[in-house]
Amino acid sequence: MLGKIFQRFVERSPISVMARGLLERVLDSNKVDELFERVAKRQYTRDLLFSVVFDLMSGVVCGSHQSVHAAYQASDQEIAVSVTSVYNKLNGVEAGTSASLVRYSAQATRPIIEKMGGTLPPLLPGYQVKILDGNCLEATEHRIHELRGTAAGALPGKSLVVLDPALKLVVDVFPCEDGHAQERALLDQVLPTVEAGDCWIEDRNFCTLKFLFTVAERDAYFIVRQHKNLPWETRGRMVRVGPVDGGMVHEQPVVVRDGQGNELRLRRIRIRLDQPTRDGEREVFLLTHLPKKVNARKVARLYRKRWTIETAFQELAEHLNSEINTLGYPKAALFGFSIALIAYNVMSVVKAALRSVHGAETIEREVSGYYVADEISATYRGMMIAIPEKQWQLFSRMTIQEFARVLRMLASNVNLRKYKKHPRGPKKPPPPRRRDKNRPHVSTFRLIAQR
Repeated sequence: MLGKIFQRFVERSPISVMARGLLERVLDSNKVDELFERVAKRQYTRDLLFSVVFDLMSGVVCGSHQSVHAAYQASDQEIAVSVTSVYNKLNGVEAGTSASLVRYSAQATRPIIEKMGGTLPPLLPGYQVKILDGNCLEATEHRIHELRGTAAGALPGKSLVVLDPALKLVVDVFPCEDGHAQERALLDQVLPTVEAGDCWIEDRNFCTLKFLFTVAERDAYFIVRQHKNLPWETRGRMVRVGPVDGGMVHEQPVVVRDGQGNELRLRRIRIRLDQPTRDGEREVFLLTHLPKKVNARKVARLYRKRWTIETAFQELAEHLNSEINTLGYPKAALFGFSIALIAYNVMSVVKAALRSVHGAETIEREVSGYYVADEISATYRGMMIAIPEKQWQLFSRMTIQEFARVLRMLASNVNLRKYKKHPRGPKKPPPPRRRDKNRPHVSTFRLIAQR
């Protein structure tokens, strides 16, 4: 189905072809510009198309260019504005526009994963599991005038991110330009997205009466770690349920009340840990109103899946340039982070294609996201030079069945050994280090010679 011009890359780097084909199908220039025109409130297009800025940032996030300036200088498009105008456009991208791009990428890639049969087994059959967590962007360089007089870290913003663990897709993001804002302050944006049949898994930062009652009122469910300031009353004694990996589970019925006196009956689940948390805690308490058929041990195991989103954040930081510390303006930094979330979704579709061909257990256990991202960033620029832009348009013209079939064909050509994980063992404690103010430096050569 792909022409001869693709043949060498299909044989040598099928993953790069998959990634570029996905971007062409899901987020080609026309679709990106249409979305911008639909959701942007203050920004407008004059001489610089939003799609051009999107393409430049995508190259930086995916590692094919080291900076926005480098991507601008290397662009083969006719950009009729200065690089300063590009930065001005970036600095003005509204947070709502960034969030809409992420949502659209998830909506567009979901049916592709499902058509390929690349969905992971559901964590809780009969429920739509969503994992919610916050992400604070790292401090930026002090390039902005207002930052030059302070030595404090400059935080350009934070976001709440929603992950679908069965698809491994980021389905929603709620960006905030205030890097010091409380994560709880963003919950009012999340609540309208709660749907009947959802099961939300989140940490104690989101354990508020308003969140718990609103989720329950919408015929949805939650598994949340109990916040110590949440008021509750017991309705029965704590009973032992049984062991889970890492601890022993107990359960008791409790009730919480909102400001109007309304009651919500919950199950309070205690996990006595075999090993303390990094904060030294020996017990973890969870709250849920899932029916009894979802037993307490299952609830405890489900909560541990919350780390799936932590793993996603780790992949964003280690495999993609998700936090570009030269972008000090909050809107630009959040736009860069949103582009990284879109790139993560593209990589999730690539992994789904691999799962559909090679098996889910094999891919989850053996394939490293780092090596997948490295392959894409190393090959992308050369591939775009070798294959003209118009050749990629065939991916947009395919039916979803044809496109899924092409992705599976490309996945069958992938040599998994090139992307094999190399898990390390437990870290050894660092040895004590001697400090000598009279010898601030040592010669590595001389130390090795003394072995």
